[in-house]
Formats: sequence, C-alpha cells, structure tokens
Amino acid sequence: MKRTILFLVLAASLTSLVVKAQNPSTVVVSPPPTLITAGPKDPTTEQRLADLEAYVNNAARAADNATNNVKSNISGPGPGHNAWQMTAAALVLFMTLPGLALFYGGLVRRKNVLSVAAQCFFLAGLVTILWWLCGYSLVFHKGTPFLGNFDFAFLHHVDSSPNSDYSYWVSQNVYAMYQLMFAIITPALIVGAIAERMKFSAICLFMTLWMFVVYFPQAHMIWGIDGWMNGVFNADATIKAIDFAGGTVVHMTSGWSALILCLILGKRSGFGRVNMAPHSLVFCMVGTGMLWVGWYGFNAGSAVGADVIAANAFMTTTLATAVASFVWPMTEWLVRGKPSVLGFCSGAVAGLVVITPACGFVTANGAVVIGVAAGLIPWFFCYKVKGWLGYDDALDTFGVHAVGGTLGALLTGILARNSVNSNLATNLSKFVTDSRTQPLVLEQLKAIGVTLVLATVGTAIIAGIVKAIVGLRPTEEAESTGLDLTDHGEEGYTP
Repeated sequence: MKRTILFLVLAASLTSLVVKAQNPSTVVVSPPPTLITAGPKDPTTEQRLADLEAYVNNAARAADNATNNVKSNISGPGPGHNAWQMTAAALVLFMTLPGLALFYGGLVRRKNVLSVAAQCFFLAGLVTILWWLCGYSLVFHKGTPFLGNFDFAFLHHVDSSPNSDYSYWVSQNVYAMYQLMFAIITPALIVGAIAERMKFSAICLFMTLWMFVVYFPQAHMIWGIDGWMNGVFNADATIKAIDFAGGTVVHMTSGWSALILCLILGKRSGFGRVNMAPHSLVFCMVGTGMLWVGWYGFNAGSAVGADVIAANAFMTTTLATAVASFVWPMTEWLVRGKPSVLGFCSGAVAGLVVITPACGFVTANGAVVIGVAAGLIPWFFCYKVKGWLGYDDALDTFGVHAVGGTLGALLTGILARNSVNSNLATNLSKFVTDSRTQPLVLEQLKAIGVTLVLATVGTAIIAGIVKAIVGLRPTEEAESTGLDLTDHGEEGYTP
C-alpha cells in the first residue's frame, strides 16, 4: 500500500513538470536580483610592493590605496615600528621610574630621599590622568596654532589605527602612550631645583596647573601638526623652529620654570651654613646610567619608527653624551685638581640634554661639537654662575636643563643638515642651507625667546596662586626634620 502511494506522488510530480515545460504561458515568479556594490579592488603587484616599501622606509602609504579604492594588504600599523615605539615608551618611563628618582634621590640629604621618590611617583600618576582626560587631545589634535581641542578627550577615537598626522605605521594608542612618558618626566625635572623645601600639597597643585599653562601649549606649538612653531611639518608655522626630541618642550620649560620657582621659594634653611652634600653618590651614578639607557627611547624613539633617522639619533645621542661625560670631569680635574664622580654624572646628563633637540638633525661630527659644548657651558654655570648669583638650585636643574636645553636649541639651528634628515626639505628648504649661519638659527632664537617667556611668566603666576591657596614651604621645623617624615610619615633608612 505504501509503495503504491509513493508511486502515485512521484507520477503526479513528473506530470506537473511536463505540463509546465509544454505550456509557455506558465510564469515562474523569481525574487528580484540583489544589487551588489563593488568593494575595494585587490591591489596590483606594483601597489603591494609600494606599500611594502613605504612600511620598510617608514614613509607615507601608497597613494593608490586612498584615491583609487584599492585595499591594502597591510592597512594596519607596522609590527616592527610598533614594537620599537612600545619599547621606546617603556625606556622613557624607565628614565623617571627609577632613573630620575635615584639620580635626584642620591643628590639630596638622606632625610629627603623618599620625598623625591614620592614626587616622581605622584607625577607619573597625575600626568597620566591629565593625559587621558584631555592632555593628549590638547597637544596632538588639530585646533589652533597654540593649543589643540578636546576631540581626543578621554582618548576617544585613540585606537590601534595610526594617526597619519604623526605616523603612518605606529598605532595611535601606542603613540599617545609614548608621548605621555615625555609629559611625565618634564615636570619631574623641576623637582631637582626645589628639592628639600617645597611641601607636597603645594607640589600637587603647582604641577597640575603647570601642565595646562606651560607644557600642553608648548608641546602643541612645537610638535602639533598645526603648531605655531612646528617648522618641519606645518607649512604655515609662524616660527620655523625644529626640536627633534624636546630641547624646548622638555628641558627649557622645566629648567627655566625651576629657576623661577626656586627663586620664589628662597634658599633652603641653613643654606651656606649647613652641610648639604649628596647622601649617596652611588644612587646618583646608578640613576645616571638608567637615564642614559632610557634616553635612547627619548631620542631615537622620537623618529616614531625604526628607521634611518632613529638610527642617526641613536648614534648622535651616544657620541654627545660620552664626550660630555668626559669633558666635564676633565675640566674639573684641570680647575679643581680632581675629577669627581658627580662630574661624570652631570656631564653625561648635560650631554643628553643638549643633544636632545638636535639628535635627528645633526651629523656625527655635529654631535661631538655638541658634546664638547655640553661639557663646558653647563659646567661653567653650575661651577661659577650659580655661586655668583647666589640662587639655591638644589640639584642644578637650571644649570643642566635650562642652560643645556637652550644651548641645544641654538646649536640645532647651527648644525642641522639636510643630509641627515630629508624632512628638513619639506617646509624648511629656505632655512636649512647647510651653513653655520643658516636662516634656521634666527628661527631657533625666536623659539627660545617664546619658550623662555612662557615658562618664566607662567611659573611666576602659578606660584603666586599656589602660595595664596595652600602655601609653598613647610615650616622651618618640618624642613629641619626632613620631608620624608613630615610629608610621608616614613624614613628612607632605619637606624
């Protein structure tokens, strides 16, 4: 019975198909065709090679990818450049924690060693919060020639895709973290001038205001893509200055601010009468070594890619630092009869500071010239000028960073060469003529003047505000006891 029913069903189906085939009036309704939108075309072999060459050379991506609807097989960040930039960011953080903390901590008296460490740690946290909140956006988003806007606030849209204003092959979140490390160490450098005599609450408020008044505007003017003094990449820049890794942004701002702040604070209690020698030159030496190693991230990392410019910055940083670390103590030996360990350390840091704005723009010979200058001029300020003027720059922040940063910015204008960095030809072909008196020198002097005014005037105003709100100095008794105990309730060393 079941077989009979199955046979009848199959017969009926076949009959229906035959009838439809023989009857042309029968219409079969089909669904409407789907419209298919053409996606990006596959790249040609030539376009793929162009992208690969751009990646290897850390250059702009192939133009066809953007203009002719051609997809790129390496459309994301380049792994090699990203890896170097993350390494460089870690090295720059290493400069502050523990490098600067040990360098400064060794130079103060033992009763204040923890206060210096606490201030460095505090700034790492504070500046990171400000950077996430709006700092990165104010510095590196387009806005005005003097400050960016808030479109990147809370790191909105700052993801793993590159920001082509600053790099074609490094993720923007990596770039943001790299630049954060610069923002952390800059106010930390000020600590050296006012060590042992500014209370912690005053430092907290001062540094917060200083970031907004001095650092964010200065960094945008020099490094922002539409910055007022970004001579390399902003064709409309009013001042055509160059600063590869922070001579004006980091060292001049912190150094000149440090001088003004230490003058407003006054001298340490007992200055000139009480022994204030460093409590641990071993700490100082170890911290100096950490700074030197970390500075490769600072300088070579500022190429924003593992390219030939980074390689040059690595070389020039090494040469200038080594020469300065030799010249400073040898000069001491001639003048004072002995080369001090502190002289070796100070010379190395001075060399690092002075080469910073120039490292990606000068030749090996230029770096040696910078090293000699760094070993002589900051030494003279620390050895003679400081005594003549009588200011209490506790750890020579002004003599090394303000004087060194200013000297470096000037020497960058004198020694920058087209053969080192092809980017100099983009907007500066009339200013970089490969001579010692090239027009770039005047532009550097203008940038030095603007930076000096911003740092000194801004610091004076902020210090007045902080003094009125929370006061600047601890009591004389607290200062005598030491800031480790009075500010933090701890001691660096137990009996």
